[in-house]
Amino acid sequence: MSRARKVPSPAMLDPRNPVSASEQALAEVVELARLMEGKSTQRPRLVGPRGETLELPEPVFHLLRQVVTVLARGDAVTVVPVHKELTSQQAADLLNVSRQYLVRLLDEGAIPYTKTGKHRRIRIDDLLAYKEKRDAQREADLDELAQMSQDFGGYSECS
Repeated sequence: MSRARKVPSPAMLDPRNPVSASEQALAEVVELARLMEGKSTQRPRLVGPRGETLELPEPVFHLLRQVVTVLARGDAVTVVPVHKELTSQQAADLLNVSRQYLVRLLDEGAIPYTKTGKHRRIRIDDLLAYKEKRDAQREADLDELAQMSQDFGGYSECS
């Protein structure tokens, strides 16, 4: 018995709408991730709805494997071109900060940007580089705090 596949609507293809696996589909996604990790001598192929096959170029397969791996963890995914430019509000949303704070970061030179008229535009690759650097610094700071706590005998137990 075949299941009907829903054709994606334009809203589903919008990068502002992340895609996640439903609870029902999660087991299938986890199995797919397991299969994609296996080593094979054959090139991966897609099979279309009428049985037509198409060999996948290696970069496409690696991207699909990354997407499937993230979905298998239960996380949502969105695909955005690396050179896409974001508005200051979109960039702030991605960093989970206020727009005003993001503008301050831009003005301080922490993140490169361009101006189109009065509007700032931030390339997503620059924003993600900043986010990666920020997250690495936070991790290092937390490790340092944890080490300081250990050096001073840890936390006393509450009674």
